[in-house]
Amino acid sequence: MKIAVIGGGAAGMMAVATIKEKNPATEVFLIEKNHDLGAKVMLTGGGRCNVTTGIFDVEEVLKKYPRGAKFLKHAMYSFSPKDLCAWFENHGLQLKIQGDLRVFPVSDNGQDVVRVFVDIFAKTAVKILLNNAVMKIEKEENNFFVQMSDSEVLEVNKIILTTGGQAYRETGSTGDGYTFAKNLGHTITKLAPSLSALMIKEEFIQHLSGVSLEKVSLRVNADKIYKFTGPIMFTHFGLSGPAIFAMSALIALIDFSAKSPINLFIDLISDFEQSKFLELLNQKIIQEGKKRVVNIIDQFLPKSLAVKILENLNINLDKKFCELSKKEINKIVENLKNLPLTVIGRRAGEEFVTAGGIDLKEVNPQTMESKICPGLYFAGEILDIDGFTGGFNLQSAWSTGRLAGKSADC
Repeated sequence: MKIAVIGGGAAGMMAVATIKEKNPATEVFLIEKNHDLGAKVMLTGGGRCNVTTGIFDVEEVLKKYPRGAKFLKHAMYSFSPKDLCAWFENHGLQLKIQGDLRVFPVSDNGQDVVRVFVDIFAKTAVKILLNNAVMKIEKEENNFFVQMSDSEVLEVNKIILTTGGQAYRETGSTGDGYTFAKNLGHTITKLAPSLSALMIKEEFIQHLSGVSLEKVSLRVNADKIYKFTGPIMFTHFGLSGPAIFAMSALIALIDFSAKSPINLFIDLISDFEQSKFLELLNQKIIQEGKKRVVNIIDQFLPKSLAVKILENLNINLDKKFCELSKKEINKIVENLKNLPLTVIGRRAGEEFVTAGGIDLKEVNPQTMESKICPGLYFAGEILDIDGFTGGFNLQSAWSTGRLAGKSADC
């Protein structure tokens, strides 16, 4: 049996390791166009490699995928985050779970994750072809012919395609796999950047660069209402942070631009119901009414943000709080609960993953094998699966890579 795994990222490396665990005699070619394996793996988590999530309840994990959760279910139950952690530790990599439930190597070094696979491949005689791009894949009868950039043609029995999406293009994720899949009969769904920062039209945002909030609630009204709660950070171009990345994933397939923007509403005080917060401010009129307005509002928000909101409402910062009209107080409450912003784009080139990919209707979720082209398997980001930040995209790559490797070697 000869198997070619095309793409040396998380899914590809796990597929190869799985094949060799199952049957060391299987001849495996791991083809990677970069000069190193796992380039994107080493970049995640700021170079520390957010290996997976510390959420071990699979049903809860599956809720973290805006697209592909149902398809992913079998693969995830077959090789869950808990299974993955045990697998790495059995191979000598010590892991730690942070307070935010992200899992990292104890060393905080992403290279150590890749080294686990490099060691496995060295011991099991995997044929690693680096700096070698695949130019074309053809199928004749029961075999595949893989034309390489060095003019060599490999003849193999099966192929596992793990070339990733289009994000992190500097790591080689340029979408080549979509072309190979299309040429073998597959459909590619709409592709879009996901987990990206958002560009905001309102100029006052620029003056808040570096300000962060630990918990806000976001809402976008588009084809339907999208909501997410979590931390955000203001930047010189707009908004970033975990909740923004999650919202960008939810709205990844929605088209918007400066000419056709969408509206984002931020609840800056999400721990308060609007009526309760209004009651609280009315109490403060009695208790702290002689204080400046800004000194009341900055009890709930960073001062620079409080200043900008009051300026936008044309409320004098130095005005005594007790001098505010009922209308002015209502305006403040409304803005703190529903700060309206205009989203004019995604931060180009900074997305972490690609939404969209191989149409899941054309792939068997029990095996990862193509329903159209027998002997062809898929794993990782090339599939129409994407998750939130926090190790979920790597976990789907490990899980689908594991299942593809097990299924192909039979």
